[in-house]
Amino acid sequence: MGEILDEYGRKVKIIMDDLRKAMAKSMNLEKNSFSSQFGERPVIQARLNFYPRCARPDLVLGVKPHSDASGITVLQDKEVGLQVFKDDKWFRVAVIPHAPVVILGDQMQIMGNGIFKSPMHRVVTNSERMRMSVAMFNELETDKEIGPLEALIDEERPRLYRNVKNYGAFNFKCFQKGLIYTT
Repeated sequence: MGEILDEYGRKVKIIMDDLRKAMAKSMNLEKNSFSSQFGERPVIQARLNFYPRCARPDLVLGVKPHSDASGITVLQDKEVGLQVFKDDKWFRVAVIPHAPVVILGDQMQIMGNGIFKSPMHRVVTNSERMRMSVAMFNELETDKEIGPLEALIDEERPRLYRNVKNYGAFNFKCFQKGLIYTT
């Protein structure tokens, strides 16, 4: 299984690199504007999630509401369970066979000075089927400092976020306390 996950990780990294370049291009920035903030050796983590069937899905969450600390998350899923929060409501994310779900994380929201959003999301359980998913998280090098790109700060769009070093650890502390930090 290690070889399969390694190959999958390499392919997902290409997708993440291409997404960052496309996002920069869409904002008329140099194509590596976001990628350069990730550093020479950005972190890619894999998480394999297993959610057994649940007799009372109305009482049990698979994962509590949160936003991802990562820059980009790529999720491969076969069963419905992911929900996003928008306009004070939870919406189910449709599963498209063999298609990954891309979630922008807090790091992209900070680098984009709030132009990109890191959505609040959760996972709900299912009474009929168990659910498995693979999530790949792309984060900055551990000791890198993150902040909004200077090209995205001006009088019309002032700086929304302060610079933070080791954002992953900082965010994890907030998450453990039930707080969400993106400002």
